[in-house]
Amino acid sequence: MAKAVDELLTTLDLERLDTDLFRGMSPQVGWQRVFGGQVIGQALVAACRTVGEDRNPHSLHGYFILPGDPKVPIIYDVERVRDGGSFCTRRVKAIQHGRPIFTLSASFQRAEEGLTHGMPMPDVPGPDDLPDDDMFRREILPTLPPAVRAYFERERPIELRPVTPGRYTAGPGSEPKSHIWIRTTGPLPDDPNLHRCALAYASDLTILDCSLVTHGRNVFDPTLQVASLDHALWFHDEFRADEWLLYAQESPFTGGGRGFARGSIFTRDGRIVASVAQEGLIRQRTPR
Repeated sequence: MAKAVDELLTTLDLERLDTDLFRGMSPQVGWQRVFGGQVIGQALVAACRTVGEDRNPHSLHGYFILPGDPKVPIIYDVERVRDGGSFCTRRVKAIQHGRPIFTLSASFQRAEEGLTHGMPMPDVPGPDDLPDDDMFRREILPTLPPAVRAYFERERPIELRPVTPGRYTAGPGSEPKSHIWIRTTGPLPDDPNLHRCALAYASDLTILDCSLVTHGRNVFDPTLQVASLDHALWFHDEFRADEWLLYAQESPFTGGGRGFARGSIFTRDGRIVASVAQEGLIRQRTPR
């Protein structure tokens, strides 16, 4: 799995073309479109490289406009919207074939002290109490639907350890919630913003599926057209993306051809370090 992490680091290491212009590449893994988390992570990298080292991203909001083409580079054009005393704002446009495929607005802040509280972490088994990757592949994967099994068998930079893998076979009526432990499959450099960009990448991996589980469906269902529409992420506290993080997800609403889900991300010691919200397209395919 270390190879997959090296590939992630290469993917997030954008080429600077000009002061505020960058180029990113996509891993050639046979996907028909660029993974949304990759575009989020790369756009955040581009924004970070135009901001001083005393400012860290605290929030981002992105909209997916067109599917990305993994065969060609993505150009990231950064607009310096504002540089204030404490905050600064960047707008990033991801471009392919002369058209925007994704837009991102990100806000950065100088570190400050202030009032503090955080919601408690859900009471779920820890990653060490769950099947490790070898046991998961040996004992649980064979029980999952073929498309889900193929997804978990693929080498990836993010290790996923679901608390309730049986949700994929539970059928309609299960609670629209999911808890999954995540971390990179190998160590990352110590740059805090790199860990934020890696988490931005990972935050898009499983959250839309949370809108489908209560219907007994998943994102690999060939009768559905599924895609991320927008994505928001708030960073609350420091963390390492190469250490276990609990991604607690819930879907309050699905309807009108869209599913809405939100997530809270905790460290093993119970600190909430990030929040996520996403709306995705969930459309029944019309038989030809």
